[in-house]
Amino acid sequence: MTTDSSPYASGMGSYDIERYLNVRSAYGASFGPDGERLSFLMDTTGTAQVWTLETPRGWPEQRTFYDERVTFASWSPERPELIFGMDEGGNERAQLFRLDAETGEIQNLTAMPDAKHRWGGWSHDGDRFAFTSNRRDESVFDIYVQGRDETGEDATLVYEGDGWLSLAGWSPDDSRLLVSQAYSNFDQDLYVLDLEDDADERELEHLTPHDGDVRYQSASWAPDGEGIYLVTDKGDADTLYLAYLDLETRDLETVIDGEGWNVDGIALDDETGRFVCSRNVEGYTKLTVGEFDIDNPTDYEAFPEPDLPGGISGGVSFDPDAERFALSTTGDTVNTNVFVVDIEELRSSGSATESHDLETSATERWTDAPTAGIPRETFDESDLVHVESFDGLEVPGFLTLPDDHEEGQTPVIVDIHGGPESQRRPSFSSVKQYFLDRGYAYFEPNVRGSSGYGADYAALDDVEKRMDSVADIEACVEWLQDHPAIDPDRIAAKGGSYGGFMVLAALTEYPDLWAAGIDVVGIANFVTFLENTGDWRRALREAEYGSLAEDRDFLEEISPINNVEQIEAPLFVLHGENDPRVPVGEAEQIVEEVRDHGVPVRKLIFDDEGHGFSKLANRIEAYSEIADFLDEHV
Repeated sequence: MTTDSSPYASGMGSYDIERYLNVRSAYGASFGPDGERLSFLMDTTGTAQVWTLETPRGWPEQRTFYDERVTFASWSPERPELIFGMDEGGNERAQLFRLDAETGEIQNLTAMPDAKHRWGGWSHDGDRFAFTSNRRDESVFDIYVQGRDETGEDATLVYEGDGWLSLAGWSPDDSRLLVSQAYSNFDQDLYVLDLEDDADERELEHLTPHDGDVRYQSASWAPDGEGIYLVTDKGDADTLYLAYLDLETRDLETVIDGEGWNVDGIALDDETGRFVCSRNVEGYTKLTVGEFDIDNPTDYEAFPEPDLPGGISGGVSFDPDAERFALSTTGDTVNTNVFVVDIEELRSSGSATESHDLETSATERWTDAPTAGIPRETFDESDLVHVESFDGLEVPGFLTLPDDHEEGQTPVIVDIHGGPESQRRPSFSSVKQYFLDRGYAYFEPNVRGSSGYGADYAALDDVEKRMDSVADIEACVEWLQDHPAIDPDRIAAKGGSYGGFMVLAALTEYPDLWAAGIDVVGIANFVTFLENTGDWRRALREAEYGSLAEDRDFLEEISPINNVEQIEAPLFVLHGENDPRVPVGEAEQIVEEVRDHGVPVRKLIFDDEGHGFSKLANRIEAYSEIADFLDEHV
């Protein structure tokens, strides 16, 4: 570990990695029941913990003090208490805890460490909460309801599931639960569970029968409980749009069209009908704030778009009267903070301005997550670019060049996202800014298979088309080699999870392009990955990659472990011992095979991490060693 006073590479960079990793993020806001207190998550201690705040940019109070990360926090609608989630060592088997905001007392509400618990929300009276869990069978999720002062053993199993069930909230009268079942990231169904039915007769009411793949996401109850707002691509739509589903007639009507881009989701106050809806336009967030007509649920009054910095916003929470909402916002040069928007001020403000100042009369920053003393003006901003791939497909990506780069002399890191149904967006990354400060360029492609560009684009890498996405990486590297700023001989591949597979595949398929590769919690062998991943997620992953029963030969063919003799570039493999998604055996086998073929390889395994690195000390060690590795080989 290095400090500011110990030089780590003479003349390279103004600050070391420890300094950059101490740039803080505040997010996950939730309003308390009195509307005067806001909770949020912040990583000041090195892992995300619960904090509360009573005034904008006031002195926050830390409320949890764990070595493990807190994943969410949600206030009771009626009492000064909140429920938060936390796993252990990155194993993703989250437990639910209740924090008494007055006394600070914390109670483990579930206390079943071998099971996952997925939050489903408070009832409106605050007497109960709902969740799904795989307690009964690790491969499926059941639905539970539990009293706020009950222990885990007292939870009532209200429905036995047969797949990946999650909850979208309680009906306005607390008599029903809105249930989602996922078959893949591009195919879901919605159901209603009536809690007033006799337990032995209780069944899910199917709302969305369909053929083929249809997405039904971000579902919310309408204020009268007679309909559902959701985002979907049902019909001929390639992208997601906001729709209203009438529960009696089952008619589905379009409310907001994405205009060629995805409507990401909706946050709705089910008492007033006020809502915030987001669109993803080329990776940037466009917000629609408005209020639905209770009598005509597809009609709404739209307010001006709030003025927020950074370009990416989400995580909306309304205050008790829906007069304000909190959300987090970020951007290339803007570390994540929580802002609060006054809806009445917004409503009366007229047209939104184009200044994008940090604050307007309607928008106020509440948290003050610091930048570790690094001047904000030193952060570099990306450019959106498009690269033509082998078949003419336009592949979008974000290229960031360091200040004062030398033409033709700049090394570049190609950082490939995971998923694969994910998207790299221009949000703040302290790791990216660190490498930019050291003189590296940074390129973040959204190859075919990425989300955010429509269902057709996302399906272009499914199963037998998997390697077409790797060919997109080749096209991106060739584009970079022709870029006037880039040194074509100093290009490194970096990626995590599925992005780790992409790194290994790029090194085996196109070995001449790379100076080095960095594989973080990546897939080396699709067969062993699918055999050993968590039982609860195997079916979802087979829907994307292919099944062990029907596609084993193909999965073997494209697995980098079976083409390892092609790797020429030095490789660094990092993993978490407790990873439930991509088991650590993926790292062990690729390191052994690469080493046996005489290629320089480095391995770093953290025994207290899972699918990624959440603890500050581990992140400092990981990225310090990555920097050393790149300095040596790139």
